[in-house]
Amino acid sequence: MNFDERNLNGITVFAAIAETGSFAAAGEVLAMSQPGVSRSLARLEARLGIRLFDRTTRSVTMTDEGERLYSQVIPLLAALDEAATSVTSGAHIVRGRLRVNVDPFFARLILGPRLGRFLDTYPELDLELTTRDRLGDMVADGFDLAVRFGEPRVSSLVARKLLDTRILTVAAPSYIKRYGRPSHPKALIDHRCIQFRDPESNRPFPWEFHHGDKRLVVETQSQLTVNDVGSLHSTCVAGYGIAQIMELGSELLLAEGRLIQLFQDWPDERFPLYALYPSRLNPSAKVRAFLDFVLTIVN
Repeated sequence: MNFDERNLNGITVFAAIAETGSFAAAGEVLAMSQPGVSRSLARLEARLGIRLFDRTTRSVTMTDEGERLYSQVIPLLAALDEAATSVTSGAHIVRGRLRVNVDPFFARLILGPRLGRFLDTYPELDLELTTRDRLGDMVADGFDLAVRFGEPRVSSLVARKLLDTRILTVAAPSYIKRYGRPSHPKALIDHRCIQFRDPESNRPFPWEFHHGDKRLVVETQSQLTVNDVGSLHSTCVAGYGIAQIMELGSELLLAEGRLIQLFQDWPDERFPLYALYPSRLNPSAKVRAFLDFVLTIVN
């Protein structure tokens, strides 16, 4: 298929229908009549040789082919919009909608309390922040950027490490008073341990201990497995059992003595935080601005 202006117009109409959910709403966004929207889409489907939507009198639903096209064209349309903005307003103007997929723990404890400062800096930016346990397919889901803990899986996304936080093994003073303090990680076999489930693998994280080049993996016994950092913190603080937690976001619990760090002679296990964005596009001004902001609050 030779790409020309008609294809671009048709894809713009296609994207508007996908985003608004109806031909009439797409027409309002594009200042077109509903018949005009229908004709433009029909011409695009004819040129592509595929059906992009299933239509009934009550609903419009993307076909599988339509969803694949949408996941590919939305970043390209965003790039065209960014290019036009750069030409008319300068390359450093931060404006428009920014959709960010964020780890819930990072959003609640680290990012959320500081977002007002970022938004005040960029009044022409509309930020849509979505917290999810899993990354999912960020391109197909229309996200410009993701901020996630853990080593990223192999993909076409650009992965930029933002920080490494230490993993600490901790217990509440009440737990230590009742059950004693383990003298070595191997002694955890005789203690209550709270497991934390990895949202990507759906399995509990292994308990690892690092000292320089030494790495020790310990099998732990647990009656309790959680998948939320808040639940991990609260059950540990309540004295139920021993937990492995990130140092990031736990500083106050440690400073106040509500949690006690065990095994300080095994200090070197780290867990990374990454920013992820599509590789086929250079980061837009709004993405760069958000990345810079996150770096200022974690460093």
